[in-house]
Amino acid sequence: MSGARPQRVWIIGASAGIGAALARALAAQGAQLVLSARDEAALARLAADCGRAEVVPLDLGQPVDLAAACARLRAAAPFDAIICTAALYDPGRVADLDPERVEAMVRVNLLGTLEVARLCPPLIRDGGQLVLFGSVAGYIGLPGGQPYSATKAAINNLAESLAVELAPRVDVRLVCPGFVATRLTAKNRFTMPAIVTPEQAAEAVLRGMAGRGFEIHFPRRFTLAIKALRLLPYAFSLPLLRRLG
Repeated sequence: MSGARPQRVWIIGASAGIGAALARALAAQGAQLVLSARDEAALARLAADCGRAEVVPLDLGQPVDLAAACARLRAAAPFDAIICTAALYDPGRVADLDPERVEAMVRVNLLGTLEVARLCPPLIRDGGQLVLFGSVAGYIGLPGGQPYSATKAAINNLAESLAVELAPRVDVRLVCPGFVATRLTAKNRFTMPAIVTPEQAAEAVLRGMAGRGFEIHFPRRFTLAIKALRLLPYAFSLPLLRRLG
């Protein structure tokens, strides 16, 4: 798969942000797209922008939706890549969180991604890619990001396991973005370092998918700094995190 342009791609979480930017970039390369998300109207508008894209609405927080979509798509040609960008985000301190919002985040971000990992590989051709979106927020327990950070840490771990479990038939990739200017990060009330546009993020993802590395992380001036922080002993990293908080 590395070095080749994917021809048939399913994007789950395509209605906005990185998912929509990926759809437009792949359509410009001539890919045949299937677009999924909860917002059917937004998907229809995006599909019109992308030419021949097929719209398959689903709510990743509802397992029956994904199962029905997989059953519908199984009869068609296998995918070169399935990309799952879908996520919910609600920043705040743990003590202030709304339990219902927490449950929704866990249901979509973690349990939904687990269902993608369970149901989608049979729809991918031999040597095709399964691309899961973790986050730099999953590298280390940053203040104010829970439970989003916790779900993304779990996805980072899941992708590592799948990369071994599904090899060599499926090429699993993990995407860990830094800050991307989307409707999710618009909820943040702090200055976001090294923030990039969805279009820049999509370009980085596609460049990474064409390469051979397991993890696709960007922008590197930010992600490498967080990776370095993660490597420090807790005696050093936790005081630094308290300053951030």
